[in-house]
Amino acid sequence: MPDTMKAQPFEVLLRWVLQELETNQSIFGIPCSLFYRPKRASRCAVPSMFGQYLATPIGPAAGPHTQLAQNILCAWLSGGRFIELKTVQIMDGLEIPRPCIDLADEGYNVEWSQELKLEQSTGEYVKAWVLIHVLHRLLRYEETPVGTVFNMSVGYNLAGIQSPPMVRFMDRLADASQELAEIQAVLEAQFRQLADVEIPAQLTNNVTLSMMHGCPPDEIEQIARYLLTERGLHTIVKLNPTLLGKETVLQILSDDLGFREIQIPDRVFEHDLRYPRAVVLIRNLKKVADKAKDQVDKRGGSEALKEDADELKGIAKGKGSLKDKAKAAGKAIKEPGAEDKPAE
Repeated sequence: MPDTMKAQPFEVLLRWVLQELETNQSIFGIPCSLFYRPKRASRCAVPSMFGQYLATPIGPAAGPHTQLAQNILCAWLSGGRFIELKTVQIMDGLEIPRPCIDLADEGYNVEWSQELKLEQSTGEYVKAWVLIHVLHRLLRYEETPVGTVFNMSVGYNLAGIQSPPMVRFMDRLADASQELAEIQAVLEAQFRQLADVEIPAQLTNNVTLSMMHGCPPDEIEQIARYLLTERGLHTIVKLNPTLLGKETVLQILSDDLGFREIQIPDRVFEHDLRYPRAVVLIRNLKKVADKAKDQVDKRGGSEALKEDADELKGIAKGKGSLKDKAKAAGKAIKEPGAEDKPAE
């Protein structure tokens, strides 16, 4: 298996899908007979996950297998509808030992691993999002909602997450209009039968915060607050099992599971988040989330926020002086809903 990942252009992937589906009745080697076929009244469905319909509550966890568009598609074809995208971080040029995850028996993971640049990751996630909606049409699943949730995953410290490249990455997953316009041009030029497939510009409204071992508890809370309040994202915080304490962790590994040869350094437990502080962290973030939800509700809900964001974009791109634009933007923020027109 090669140790590098090579992204393929959107048109190459779509042509691959169409040709293989026609000649072999399969996609990326998965026979049609194994495709998950959604049902209208599925008992597995979650009516509202982060405000979205989720067809099945399963899917791949973040890892090397959720980076390339075709791998994400394989998970979707097999029934995964909650897709945790590969964790991204600011240091995207590190040389990492391969494989970065080894699960022959017990699991080993190389921290900070990232196979693609941030720009490449964005492109792969957008291509996967589009192809899922295209396949929803091709496979005649249209009597049911797409029901797919992309879960963005970010790490590993506050400075990195707030850096301009990471902010741009999050902005593009919140609104991929520019990337979708480019793909739309490809569809109209080469795949006209699929050019009218409706594809939402927002890939995700939620995020999982993945933290390194030893990250200070206060920094974890600061990052989560930033994601909740400034980014407006439904936020999941991953908590490492070391918070249970050395004695309990070793008991689980050695006595309960039989992995007696695994050694865990004391320093791992000395610097990691501990259980009492984790309880405080969760309670604090719950209050932050409740307050943020109240503010969203006062403005008319998440749809009203999307309208406000669209209105602000229109104002920024419209004509008029900076003073006029600032005045129009201030009025738009005070008044819920997109009622005012951008400055002419």
